[in-house]
Amino acid sequence: MSAAGVTDIFRRVLQTDDIAMSSDFFELGGDSLLATRVLSAIAREYGVELSFEDFLNGPSPDHLSEKIASVVQ
Repeated sequence: MSAAGVTDIFRRVLQTDDIAMSSDFFELGGDSLLATRVLSAIAREYGVELSFEDFLNGPSPDHLSEKIASVVQ
């Protein structure tokens, strides 16, 4: 699982290209409503249902991709 895919989701939802693998979603201007869009996109693209708590514990592409990988394995 690469964080690049999750980074692309962040870019689409936040409508910016200025996102790194370690970028914090909330520091980039994201809010709880946009976070649910990210979680929904992850579920559609990867077939993994992460919780909002998972998102809050690590709101960056690298952390979320690690979480996805841990669920998939």
